[in-house]
Order: sequence, then C-alpha cells, then structure tokens
Amino acid sequence: MLFYTILSLLLSNAATLRLDMSILCSRVAIIILFHLISISFLSLFIYESLSSGIGLYGGLFNATSLTQIFHIFIFSVSAVILQLTAFYPRRVWSKKNASLYNLFLSFYYYSFFKNYTEILNKMGQQFKIIEYPLIILFIITGAIFLVSTSDIVSIFLSIELQSYGLYLLSTLYRNFELSTSAGLTYFLLGGLSSCFILLGTSLLYANSGTTNLDGFYVIISLSIISNIDLINNLIYWYKPFYINISLVIMSVGFLFKVSAAPFHFWSPDVYDAIPTIVTTFVAIIAKISIFIFLLELVHYTSNGLFSDKFSWTDGLLISCLLSLIIGTVLGLTQFRIKRLFAYSTISHLGFILLALSINSLESIQAFIFYLMQYSISNLNAFVILISIGFSIYPYIMRDSFCSQIKKNFNLLEKNNSPIQLITQLKGYFFLNPILALSLAITLFSLVGIPPLIGFFAKQMVLSAALDSGYVFLALIAILTSVVSAVYYLEIIKQIFFDLPEYSLDPLSKWFGFTDKYIKAKLASKPEDDSIDLSFEFELLRFYSCLDKLEIISNQTHLFTLHNIFLSSYLTINVSSLTLILLLFIFTPQEWLSMANLLALIMFNP
Repeated sequence: MLFYTILSLLLSNAATLRLDMSILCSRVAIIILFHLISISFLSLFIYESLSSGIGLYGGLFNATSLTQIFHIFIFSVSAVILQLTAFYPRRVWSKKNASLYNLFLSFYYYSFFKNYTEILNKMGQQFKIIEYPLIILFIITGAIFLVSTSDIVSIFLSIELQSYGLYLLSTLYRNFELSTSAGLTYFLLGGLSSCFILLGTSLLYANSGTTNLDGFYVIISLSIISNIDLINNLIYWYKPFYINISLVIMSVGFLFKVSAAPFHFWSPDVYDAIPTIVTTFVAIIAKISIFIFLLELVHYTSNGLFSDKFSWTDGLLISCLLSLIIGTVLGLTQFRIKRLFAYSTISHLGFILLALSINSLESIQAFIFYLMQYSISNLNAFVILISIGFSIYPYIMRDSFCSQIKKNFNLLEKNNSPIQLITQLKGYFFLNPILALSLAITLFSLVGIPPLIGFFAKQMVLSAALDSGYVFLALIAILTSVVSAVYYLEIIKQIFFDLPEYSLDPLSKWFGFTDKYIKAKLASKPEDDSIDLSFEFELLRFYSCLDKLEIISNQTHLFTLHNIFLSSYLTINVSSLTLILLLFIFTPQEWLSMANLLALIMFNP
C-alpha cells in the first residue's frame, strides 16, 4: 500500500503545476495512513494465535503482534504530524456569513489580499513544498521495515531508508541557511553512525557465516552449554567475545541515531536549527522504530548470554547513566525552547534504555508503556509550540518600533519557527489560557507529576530497576528526574506568573477597515517610505469606533482580530492528546493490559 501511494504521489508531483498541491498531497497521505492503520489492525487477528509471528520474504522480516501494534502507533503519530501541512493554521469565523445562503450566494471581496494570505499563512514555506508528504512516506516505510526486520541485511537497508529520508527532510527548507547547515550536520554524523552499524553487522557475518538473526539466537542458546568440551570444540568460533564486540559496535551506531549520550552532541543543534514542523517528525518517529528493533535484539541476546563477565547490554547501561546526567545538567543552562526539548529527550532516553537493558517481564512492559506515552507527550509539546507560534501573529513585543525590527531581524528562521526563546512564552497565559494550560499539563507529565501518565511510566521503570537489583541507576534516575523539573517549572513560571510583553501590532488593525477608508488614507499618506506611526495610531482609533458602527457592505472585510482562531485540526489534536495525558488514571486498563500482553508474548513464545 505504501509503495503504491509513493508511486502515485511521484506521478502527481510530476504532473502538477500548482504549488498548493502540497496540501492535497498531505491529505492524500493522511488517508493512506488511516487505510494502513485498518490493514494493520485486521492483521492482529492473524497473529493472535501465532505468538512467534510469521516470517516474510525468506526470513528478511518477521510480523508479530508487537510489530503490528507499533505499525499502528507509527501510522497514527505520522498522521497527526502530517496534519500540520495538510491544513492552514488559522480560520476566520463570521457568524453573519455562516449560513448556507451567504456562503454560496454572496460575493466576498478582499481588497488587501496580502493581509488575507498572511492570516491563513498561505505563503508559509511548508505549503510550498510538494515533496514533503512523499519523503514522510519513505521514512515511514523504512521505520516499519526496521520494526519487523529479522536479518542483518534488512537491518541496514531499513535504517538507511529511514535515515536518508530524515536527512532530506531536515534540509527541505532549502532557502534557509540554518536548516541547510543542520541537515548537513545530521547527514555527516548520521553517515558516521551508519558506518558503525555496517561494521558491526559485517563482523557478525564474518564470525558466524549467517545473516539471519534467528541464527545468532540459536548460537547464543547453544553457547550456554559451552563448558562441555565436545560442544566447546564445535562452536570454537562462536565464543562470547566475538558476538558481544560486534553487537557493541552495532549498538553504538543505533545510539547515534537516537541521540543517546555520549553520542548526543548533534541533536540539540539540529533540533534547534530545522523548522519546528520538521523537528516534530525527526524527534519522534526515528526513535520508535529503532527502540522496537533493539527490544527484540536485547531480549534474545542478553538472557543467559554465555557465562561471560561482559555483555554488550552493559554498554546500554553506561549510555543510560550518561543520558540521565547529561540530559538533565545541560538542560538547566538552555534558553532556547527546542534545545531544551532536545536535552529533555536525552534525559528520557535514559529511562527508556534502563528499561530496555534490564530485560525482565516487568521492564519490557515498562519499556513499551514508557515509549508510547513519551512519544505522545513529546508530540503534544511540539504541536502546542507550533500552535502558540501561529496564535501570536497579531502581537509584537512591547517595545519601540525600531528596536522591534532589530529584534525580529536577529531572530533567525522566525517565519518557520516563531517560538524559539523561552522568554517568548512569558505571560502567554493572559493571551490564551487554554493553550497555556495544555502546555503546562504536558510539561507536568514529562516531569512525572501524579496523576498524569508520565508519573506511572517512570514509576514502572523504577520499580523494574529496583526489582532487578539496579539500585544505583534507580537512585540516579530519581535524582535527575527531580532536577529536570527545574527547567520545566521555569517555563511554567514564565507562562503563568510573569506579565506578558506583547501588545497588538497597529498594522494588524487594518483587517477591520472598509476599502473606501483605507484608500482615502493611503491617498493622503506621504509619498516617502518613512514609517508614519501617527497614521497607524489614527487607524487604531478608527478601529475602536468601527465595531459600534456595524458597517455592512460587500466591501467590508470579513475578518477582524476578534474572529480569527486556530484551525480545528490544531485545537482537536491538542485537546485530544492533552486529555490522554490528563485522564489516563480513569481508563488505564486497556493501555497497561496491552503492554503486559506484548511482554508476555515475548517471554512465552
């Protein structure tokens, strides 16, 4: 289904001449993703009696209940992200023109077409790129292949298909220097990490002669009895040292991909430089697919992995410890919001790696639950950040006009990432209380405040760590979780307790004027290009009287600052995701039961 969709989008992109076809392509991609969700859901009934799954394409892939569940999850998250480019971010609501008669039989005239397009953001860069949904589908294809892979050849092909799409996506806004440089950084370091993955898989093949992961699992099972002389002679070339070193080298490449410490240094710069819409996809989808692949690899290679003192999963524990510390400490010094989210992600990766490395029934359940809830929380945080950027378009920082021009000029990529500094959120509660509360709930969930979903996820991971004897790592996780609350609470303090520094832009008051008045004022405006602030404030005073006059004319603008709202797709997604985080305690059974069943399937094949 994905291949047919990609082919259709390629043909449509080759045939179209209109730039706004990108919106149509995004909507088509969303429809396809919903179709794929239904296909994956129906496939669950095939695998419900086959816990070990079904091998596909000569053993290159393996389809199980776990892979199908996360296929559905990846498709759902991708559909939400694609909505950011499938609809205009703002809508105009006019009650007197909402009837079917006025909608179809009235003629509306917008004299200031430029202002109208700015309201709908029609000239936004994300609506000019036709190939955006096409690249998204390529990345999703690589992600679902990686989730289901069972061969070292398909591992490398899947991770590269996913990674190449991410490199292209990061540099897609090619007219902007920061995006291009971030994409180049991502490409160079991503290529380096791919070298580690290829080296690890090459060593695995050179020392075993097989490419199928099931073959490695059989070798590991036989090596448990390697103390018997006869068996030891038969499997001389399959000693623990070879497989462990190969898996350590390969895991370094994957830790690069997910930006876990100490291989995290690229992610804050890349997250901050690329547009926020692109950051939303890069920060979520790539991590889901890699961690689900690592879950199976860890499960079948760490349990009773010989009687050796060294196991490759010890490297994951070291990365877990460094991620917890580095992500928390360096996050305290950040003043740019997306860099803060990047270090927050590194800190949460420590919890995910801790649950992954333990490899017990309880830890796998905690791992699946934590990965899903954190992906939803992270998605909601970025969608709210984008919504805030779209909601402050008629406001300027309360300062003189000339200094404001200087500030906006120095804030690079302000068109693609309007919210870049934490100080830009200062006093936002007084502008949009509901959106501010949604962001606060999301941040509290990331902190782990009960009764939000993030608290239960951290509690499950810490409980599994203590039951397995990882007391030191559990204590470090608790301490870093408390310290990380500082930079989350700093954001909430600025949103709710500081006074806003925003004021309405006088230029935005033009939206409510009749054509005759504006034309008359423009005729009397001086011919030079200097800024006439008295003219703007005269328009502002006129606007305050315009609402009382209730001028009704075909030449009156349909939009004012009082009837421009965020589009429904933003409000519905934000409210739905926030309610999931907030109301989990009332309906926890389905989610916890699913995580428990998937963990039981892995331990009871």
